[in-house]
Amino acid sequence: MVTTRTTFTLDDALAEQARRLGVNVSAAARDGVAAAVRAAMAQADRVAYQDRPESVDAFWAAAETWGDE
Repeated sequence: MVTTRTTFTLDDALAEQARRLGVNVSAAARDGVAAAVRAAMAQADRVAYQDRPESVDAFWAAAETWGDE
């Protein structure tokens, strides 16, 4: 896995708590960004589906009959 170094700001009190509790801030940031990306992708999928919802067409009607035979 190729990684990219980045910088972000963190409230001083939160950073101190993380240090005191032994929280791996880099890992927590990676997990948080990954969760945010998954949420954004899901939202984009919902918007795309709302813009162009699926509908039954001739192909899918024929595909349903394939399984019935």
